[in-house]
Amino acid sequence: MHRHNPSTSVCSAVLTVSDTRTKENDTSGKEISNLLTEQQHTVHDYQIVKDELSLITSTIQDWCKNPLIQMIIITGGTGFTPRDVTYEAVSNLLDKEMQGFGELFRSLSYIEIGPKSMFSRAVAGSLDGKAIYALPGSTNAVRLAMNKLILPTCQHFVEELNRQ
Repeated sequence: MHRHNPSTSVCSAVLTVSDTRTKENDTSGKEISNLLTEQQHTVHDYQIVKDELSLITSTIQDWCKNPLIQMIIITGGTGFTPRDVTYEAVSNLLDKEMQGFGELFRSLSYIEIGPKSMFSRAVAGSLDGKAIYALPGSTNAVRLAMNKLILPTCQHFVEELNRQ
């Protein structure tokens, strides 16, 4: 079994997708940044874009060109409203999808919120050697995904993506 170095810091970018959030009231984006920083990871960039496919896609593609950024975490736009297009933007870009992420997220979420968890279209995978995660916009969902799934494994994921 391949073991990762738990002291490795991961350089991240955080994207909030919302038509209404600003940097002042974006609790989910701030929570992601805070949790990353608490675990000694770095947040290289943090942005908010509207629920528009082209804006989400171009931001992800720009960050993938930056050699410093190793992981991108997106919050918002993973539901079923007509404006929710984060899933489409991310899933259409991914080189490889990590099916287990969405499955586990919904399973853990079910324990907390019951059958409404099935409405989440959380997704993760890789693009151009970067780890990509798309999470719901709720701060509780962000905490769940970060604490139970992303933070315990992100170093391993980044190392796997960079293995020769």
